[in-house]
Amino acid sequence: LCGPAAVSWRTMEDESKLAKVAVPSEEEKKKESKELEMMPKTHEDEQEEDDMSEEDRKLKDTLDLLVIQVTKSFAKEKDEKLQKAAINKLRDHVRSSTSSMTSVPKPLKFLRPHYKDLKAFFGTMTNSNKVLLADILSVLAMTMAEGKSRECLTFKLVGSNEPLSSWGHEYIRNLAGEIGEEFAERKEKEEKVNDLNKLIDEIVPFNMKHNAEADACDLLMEVGQLSKIQEHINKDNHARVCRYLLSCADYLSDTEERAAMMKIVCEAYRKCDQLCDGLRVAMKLNDQKLVKQIFAESKGLITKQLSYLVGAVKFPIGDMEEDIEEEILDLIGNEKLTEFYGALAKELDVQEAKTPEDIYKSHLADSVSNRLQRSRSAPNVDSARKNLASSFVNGFVNAGFSKDKLITPKGSEWIFKNKGDGMISAAASLGLVYLWNTEVGGNEIDKYSLSKQQNIKAGALLAIGICCAGISGSMSMALPLLQEQLEDPNPKIKMMAILGLGIAYCGTGNPELIEEQEEDDGGLLLKFVDSKNSMEIAAIASLALGMVFAGTANETISSAILDLFLLAPEANFNDPTAIYMALGMGLLYMGTGDACEEILMVTQETENPIAKYMSLTVETCAYAGTGNVLLIQKLLKVIGEHIEDEKKNKHQVVAVLGLALVSMGEDLGKQMIIRSMDHILQYAEVNVKRAIPLAFALLSVSHPDVSIIDTLSKLSHDSDKQVSQNAVLALGIVGAGTNNSRIAGLLRQLSSYYAREQNHLFLVRIAQGLLHLGKGLLTLDPLLSDGLLVSNSALAGLLTVLHSSFNMENTILGKRHYMLYCLTCGMRPRMVMTVDEKLQPIPVKVRVGQAVDTAGKAGKPKTITGFQTHKTPVLLAHGERAELASDYYKSMTNVLEGIVIVQKNPDAVDEED
Repeated sequence: LCGPAAVSWRTMEDESKLAKVAVPSEEEKKKESKELEMMPKTHEDEQEEDDMSEEDRKLKDTLDLLVIQVTKSFAKEKDEKLQKAAINKLRDHVRSSTSSMTSVPKPLKFLRPHYKDLKAFFGTMTNSNKVLLADILSVLAMTMAEGKSRECLTFKLVGSNEPLSSWGHEYIRNLAGEIGEEFAERKEKEEKVNDLNKLIDEIVPFNMKHNAEADACDLLMEVGQLSKIQEHINKDNHARVCRYLLSCADYLSDTEERAAMMKIVCEAYRKCDQLCDGLRVAMKLNDQKLVKQIFAESKGLITKQLSYLVGAVKFPIGDMEEDIEEEILDLIGNEKLTEFYGALAKELDVQEAKTPEDIYKSHLADSVSNRLQRSRSAPNVDSARKNLASSFVNGFVNAGFSKDKLITPKGSEWIFKNKGDGMISAAASLGLVYLWNTEVGGNEIDKYSLSKQQNIKAGALLAIGICCAGISGSMSMALPLLQEQLEDPNPKIKMMAILGLGIAYCGTGNPELIEEQEEDDGGLLLKFVDSKNSMEIAAIASLALGMVFAGTANETISSAILDLFLLAPEANFNDPTAIYMALGMGLLYMGTGDACEEILMVTQETENPIAKYMSLTVETCAYAGTGNVLLIQKLLKVIGEHIEDEKKNKHQVVAVLGLALVSMGEDLGKQMIIRSMDHILQYAEVNVKRAIPLAFALLSVSHPDVSIIDTLSKLSHDSDKQVSQNAVLALGIVGAGTNNSRIAGLLRQLSSYYAREQNHLFLVRIAQGLLHLGKGLLTLDPLLSDGLLVSNSALAGLLTVLHSSFNMENTILGKRHYMLYCLTCGMRPRMVMTVDEKLQPIPVKVRVGQAVDTAGKAGKPKTITGFQTHKTPVLLAHGERAELASDYYKSMTNVLEGIVIVQKNPDAVDEED
């Protein structure tokens, strides 16, 4: 117990030291009161100064008398019966007081001075009454025993077999705590625990029946018998049990224990016919067999809802294609996503295309001093660089709307206003404009794929991949159109076709990309992961395969990348694209935990220039979102090393990004890492400091946290060029798709501040485009399904851009700016769209508010706070949750996110508005 109850019992302990006899006379009481008066009074003493009420005095005298009757020496059998009667009366008094412990129980308070006497007498007893007294002593020990003596449990084990429930909740809770300690001690000494198991089997059902599911789970976790919880889970308590276990799983360091707990949760959901929740946990486990079983159990609308869930996460379905109908495959492949996205845009009235100037709002940042400065100086930015930035911004802002004001109008020559490699990105932006709209986009992009200019053709191939990002159903055109171009002699066309396939099928695990087309062909993309090819092509192919098979730990691909890593000439690793080979390997093992151990053993034993870079990339990706404390400590140690040689300290930036990657899925760990970042900023070397803004970006994707925005704002003015450049890009990622006015204002100020720095200004424009991604309808957030799942495809796109930012001069600010389009892998509408049985949009009233963590809380607490009621479709920001406003409709899934199927509830009480 704690609070006022504990304080009162402490006071009773002080009083017991002054008591000399069991039943004091009136004179001794007066003497004792005088002694107490002379002692300095505490606040508690003053509160208890008033004399006892007549009722309390009578109760105390009764209990004193009963104790005398119990401890008196009896010689005859008749006397034993009197003793038994006294013990039973004492039991009745104690039991009635412990049934509801809202205040300090009076019987326990008055029996406190007698505890030691009763305990001493118990040791001398030999008759059958001993077990009855043991029960009373067990209850008294709850508050009177010395710390860690476990007397409550000791007396219970020698007591009667009376049900524990008769002694109340508080007694059972105290007993459970002592059982956990005793169990661990006995297991260590390899002693038997049968008697403890009997008590556990009695406590767990009691807790489950009395809304103390968290206590039942805690006890079973302490004794390593969590599987027993399955017997007691039913439709009434499964939600509370599963929610609590999922929140506990985040804090388990052992991967196997974590997986075992998740499987128990998944089985509980399946047992209670909550297949959508079961599927979410199965995908968290990355278990394709379990996903297949859940699909096999489902029927009708539930199967369709499961398909939407798998499609949103882009979970690789493996060999399930053979057993699933074509309609379900199309739903998994997001075939109708463009229709739903269009309906959302229409509902929110944001269909009109925007120009880059609408985003820049130069007139707001255009002060008199800036105009004077421009009039005196030469043009600040070359038009080609300015047009390139506008191409990206135009693509990001109008993503998925199928129309813009720069490229899609008839007779547009915008692509030709760009030079060299800029044409690749300008043509590729067409894919963003037609994102997910493969029917219209395919015809429009095809015109440019026939261009005689190699850069435009290469850009068009990348555009095809971007347009098909996440669309893996029967309508996907990426594979048939791009595989023909893989044999083109032009390396740029070949690379864009490879990267296009990587973006189009990111996260889907499409086996066609590694299957051999002909004998000794080596596989469609695998044949490019070879030291015979240039490092750039081999590295991009490794990255593309890593993106497609993210989180699958595919051995065929990993062995091919490992061969490239071991056999390629050392000079090749000086190529700035070599990092994509390491990242490709890391993406393969995304979230797989211990599965990466063999790869780490090989990479750590070589003296390859990027060996440390690769091993840290693989290890941090493998434990992404787990909050693994040991790995975080290891990364902090790597960051703390002082290495001046720039060729030998490249791996430290991966360690910084790894801190964010490992801790991103769990709020407490996230806050701790943000605090650590502040220390690293103050004390670390410059090369480490350069990666800090990127780590902040990964910790807060599409979530404009004020403290992070302020830190990035300061870093965007840093004296080190790379720190400020990374901070500017990070601002764009943090605000991606939010239209956040604070970030918009900061970026306008930066556009003035860096007006004469063309590289910085280019990044400011990119950040502005990301901020208004899809006119505020899209997000890059890799956390889905109420924060439970981490999307491997979204992480793959983000990590590609962040790793590119480690060496901006040779990637984003050089000729490889097209790597920014990898962000397409994680783009998704941040909406709740309700559809009817025919999968047509239907407006339904929902409440949208800030999510509240209800794990382990008693009763039925509210799951959202500060909510507003809207009709679907509605937008969800980071950390927000939606729930149905009435019971007129019922949803097929408990988590309202993305596309949700609803149907009329036959048992509805509320009426439709």
